[in-house]
Amino acid sequence: MKRMIAAALAFFAAPVCFANAETLDQLYAKAKPEGALNLYGGGPARLYEGWIKEFEARFPGIKVTFTGGYAGGLAPKIDKEIAARKVEVDIVTFQAVQEFIRWKREGVLLPFKMDGYEALDPRFRDADGAFTPLGVFAIAPAYNTKQVTADHAPRSALDFLKPEFKGKLITAYPADDDATMFAFYTIVKKYGWKYMDDYMAQQPKFIQGHLGVVRSIGSGESAATFDMMLHHTMVEKAEGKAIEVAFPADDALPVWGQPAAIFKDSPHPNSARLYLQWYMDKDQQARIGTWSARTDVKPPFGLKPILDYKVANDYAEIFTDPKLLAELRGRFEHYIGEVKNIGGTR
Repeated sequence: MKRMIAAALAFFAAPVCFANAETLDQLYAKAKPEGALNLYGGGPARLYEGWIKEFEARFPGIKVTFTGGYAGGLAPKIDKEIAARKVEVDIVTFQAVQEFIRWKREGVLLPFKMDGYEALDPRFRDADGAFTPLGVFAIAPAYNTKQVTADHAPRSALDFLKPEFKGKLITAYPADDDATMFAFYTIVKKYGWKYMDDYMAQQPKFIQGHLGVVRSIGSGESAATFDMMLHHTMVEKAEGKAIEVAFPADDALPVWGQPAAIFKDSPHPNSARLYLQWYMDKDQQARIGTWSARTDVKPPFGLKPILDYKVANDYAEIFTDPKLLAELRGRFEHYIGEVKNIGGTR
């Protein structure tokens, strides 16, 4: 499998033309006449609103229009724009790296190695600069501190099978959410599919999206999860919520770089380059609330560098294998059923 993926990625890495990084002032001079930026982003709008306001204040004259949603909706929307030769998106970001790899193969992306590109960890960046990791994310166990003491915090997938957690667990739907599927599959690879039988016997709750997971744990509605976006946990904890991360004692943390890309036929390419270079600046990356893919930026919240933990970093290998994906979605749907609360936020 690894050889197949390596060969595929080598094929995707066809020669491309680069737009070399310029200073922010130089990029702004080119972007200002465009006057706009169309940003498509996965997840709730609240994740982007603060950054958009800062960008518009820093670069007057460039108005940002944001379109949010799930990768499963945004990717087809972009494909339709490309097919109709009426591209509206300038820059897009969501966790589904397989879409970025596909778009690179199809030759529709505008490669851009922003200033500081060489500081990006090669294990997260695209070798050709076709897409850029805006940050590095991890899925980690978390628990409500009013319901679970630190001594009894679940630090292994097996801990979630203990009787005291029956009826008190929550995750997103694995067949619906790629990050959650990655987390579930990482567990199943280690403990086998029998784990799913035992987990389902715990009567867990499933919800569409990680925003609902963090709110459920923070409010005490649920006691614990192995499916928390770690940065959500740390932000909620910093705000005084009764929530804590439980770093696994031996299980691997699923991690991935969140890609962003500019489209070759985007209407405002210079504004897109400006936004990407501004956001990837070292000072900005120190404020993103999760690990930066830049090796010259300290980890957030006093944590260790992400790769100092035991991690599973094979997201791209899994999600560029259509046969495996179809099998996994089918098996998880067999256990859990179809998504019931469509319309939630990530």
